[in-house]
Amino acid sequence: MTDGPLIVQSDKTLLLEIDHDRAADCRKAIAPFAELERSPEHVHTYRLTPLGLWNARAAGHDAEQVVDTLLEYSRYAVPHSLLVDVAETMARYGRLRLEKHPTHGLTLVSNDRPVLEEVLRAKKVAGMLGNRIDDDTVAVHPSERGNLKQALLKLGWPAEDYAGYVDGEAHPIDLDESGWELRDYQRDAAESFWHGGSGVVVLPCGAGKTLVGAAAMAHAQATTLILVTNTVSARQWKDELVRRTSLTEDEIGEYSGAVKEIRPVTIATYQVLTMRRKGVYPHLELLDARDWGLIVYDEVHLLPAPIFRMTADLQARRRIGLTATLVREDGREGDVFSLIGPKRYDAPWKDIESQGWIAPADCVEVRVTLPEGERLAYATAEPEERYRLASCTHRKVDVVKSLMARHAGQPTLVIGQYIEQLDELAEALDAPVIKGETSVKERQRLFDAFRSGEVRTLVVSKVANFSIDLPDAEVAIQVSGSFGSRQEEAQRLGRLLRPGHDGKVARFYTVVSRDTVDADFAQNRQRFLAEQGYAYRIVDAEDVSTL
Repeated sequence: MTDGPLIVQSDKTLLLEIDHDRAADCRKAIAPFAELERSPEHVHTYRLTPLGLWNARAAGHDAEQVVDTLLEYSRYAVPHSLLVDVAETMARYGRLRLEKHPTHGLTLVSNDRPVLEEVLRAKKVAGMLGNRIDDDTVAVHPSERGNLKQALLKLGWPAEDYAGYVDGEAHPIDLDESGWELRDYQRDAAESFWHGGSGVVVLPCGAGKTLVGAAAMAHAQATTLILVTNTVSARQWKDELVRRTSLTEDEIGEYSGAVKEIRPVTIATYQVLTMRRKGVYPHLELLDARDWGLIVYDEVHLLPAPIFRMTADLQARRRIGLTATLVREDGREGDVFSLIGPKRYDAPWKDIESQGWIAPADCVEVRVTLPEGERLAYATAEPEERYRLASCTHRKVDVVKSLMARHAGQPTLVIGQYIEQLDELAEALDAPVIKGETSVKERQRLFDAFRSGEVRTLVVSKVANFSIDLPDAEVAIQVSGSFGSRQEEAQRLGRLLRPGHDGKVARFYTVVSRDTVDADFAQNRQRFLAEQGYAYRIVDAEDVSTL
């Protein structure tokens, strides 16, 4: 037994004692292969998964390094069965390789013939492969490169992709670092991506993922297609690229519901690409409109299913995904790995906070009790109606008004899911509301007014969850959300974490109806933030004035 900070358990969980003097070194050493599950005050829980271990192999780590790390930092003897399992799991990666053949084009090659024979008989890969070239090599239809990688991952034999990338159409793009410079972690993230050729960068909201994208573009020096969540985000990307790079406005096109421009750098919304007419996607020609050298996926954890299918066809292009969390509520992290690429860089939220790049946050859950009449209506309602009834109680309006009074004059976002509730709050607070029907022009006007201080309070629906840069927000009050979505909780807190608070602590309130599914969903929503080290305090609505 040694005095290490890590306890390695046979169920593949790793427990890290964070107050240990070697904890920081250990966390850095296990980060490439272990997935963080929970990070409350004293002991952080990591898990070893096949996807995490294959991710490490794709990033250049081998089983010997993983085993040595576990042995070096473990306080107790590491279960031998776990070490064997780690080695055997990692050994599955790369027994199949995708390579370019001088005469046959794309091929699947194996250094383990029984594995090749096994996958050749799998129904999931039927139709993706061509002729057998020799005992260890099979031709692959070029259009199936992505689909085959997905299928092989699900079979437990992830293929290493050596088929390379096309350079795409050259286009000069340089960072203009006058008056600013890339932070070290932004530079490291961009370089980690570039050396790997494709993959995902995970950084907290407010940590400057757009600048990582710009740095990747400067590496590529090629035409770039940027896919974003909405039109407001597209315009923020354009403004940032004009300000931070050598690109001019004329070199950057917007491809959205309102505008259809194709330029050397084109920013398109997921919504327009996934729009269907009579069963077809009319805007897919955008993917072939230019010889793109780089594809940037903003908020990659939100990729709609049709974008996964499109990405399967883009395997010859360099791809970078940007996200604050790889948590997907639909469990399709494996598709991100096989189609976008492995995680190339990950920085814990608290690490970036400790460096002063994002604001510290105080998270408070305020619990209200439904009035007797509402409790009875809730108890007798159909299950699908209960969340709306619990979320939209008028009691929450009184709590929001009390919190607003406590933070009078501070830039505040009131965030919710239900339009009638947001309209009621906007009227009670005499504040503008932004919802789905609000035009893009009006949204931009209100966001600009909030940034300038002309408007101090905004009531917003889920349209403001993603990719909206509001660096001056100091307080957020959440009254309802998308059931148990952990990603949404992360994004909503992220509205507050932009630097520039002059040392102020961001305040994130969630108003919850006790003894209802509202409280149940709140627990699940908060799980991601607890995993990142943000603890919620719980107070009663009656005690808001004493906070």
